[in-house]
Amino acid sequence: MTELITAYPWFAERNKHLAELHRQKRLPHALLIHGMQGIGKALFAKSFAQMLLCQQPESGKACGVCKSCELNAAGSHPDLFILQPEEAGKQLKVDQVRALGEFIYSTAQQGGYRVVVIDPADSMNIASANALLKMLEEPGSDTLLLLVTSKMGQVLPTIKSRCQHIECVTPDTEVAISWLMSEGDLDEERARGVLTINRGAPKEALAYLNNNLGEDRAQLIRGLADILKQRRSPLEVAQAWQKLDLELLLGWLYSLLTDIARGALCENDDSVRHEDARNMLNAVAKKLTPLESLN
Repeated sequence: MTELITAYPWFAERNKHLAELHRQKRLPHALLIHGMQGIGKALFAKSFAQMLLCQQPESGKACGVCKSCELNAAGSHPDLFILQPEEAGKQLKVDQVRALGEFIYSTAQQGGYRVVVIDPADSMNIASANALLKMLEEPGSDTLLLLVTSKMGQVLPTIKSRCQHIECVTPDTEVAISWLMSEGDLDEERARGVLTINRGAPKEALAYLNNNLGEDRAQLIRGLADILKQRRSPLEVAQAWQKLDLELLLGWLYSLLTDIARGALCENDDSVRHEDARNMLNAVAKKLTPLESLN
């Protein structure tokens, strides 16, 4: 059997739902797949695209043996268009989006669907989004556009309104821990701790391990502790953090603040989830009233 992209196990219900829409011939022409970063939305979109292009899908999955599956596995299916920025973190250029026109309005070479995956959809500026609007309104028959985003607030309302939304939530904790234990070769306690640091996002947790981000995390915790104990000023700590990934840093800070609020409201030391900062977070939480923690 040809090796194809497989969605993560926690997407089984979402995949079943879309496969059923396809079976009933009720699949819309555009889906906006959204949810937090690090749970595997893009892989899910590509996996569903492979199923849709498969000539003999089985139980909502690509068969892996037909000609279409062979082309997908080789990354050369003529009816699949993956649209991404030329560089990670950059915007999709309007010329890149306009290039979709010829693909969308052509005849499918394999006689089935034409599928476009746009990842991330929030990388479009006003010009590139406007170039996509007409295609979303009149995409042609047997065409599906899959837009993927972790930042719904940065997707233009005109794009959102023309898509059916597929919300992807973080997976069940035990399912995520089991997957992380297998992929990261971890024991349960370590897997649970890393998953908590990364707000329950399994892929983000695995990247944390693979990229050796433990020291960056430790630097964050040390800096906050130094501020609280007045060993360093906030400015000194901020300067020490300059080389850290800002988006990553903000995500960690958000999680720590959530733990502080939880600790203040519950008045229970066990309500704090971040083991690597438990004592510090509990100490801060005890100095707050519930009203202050909510503000």
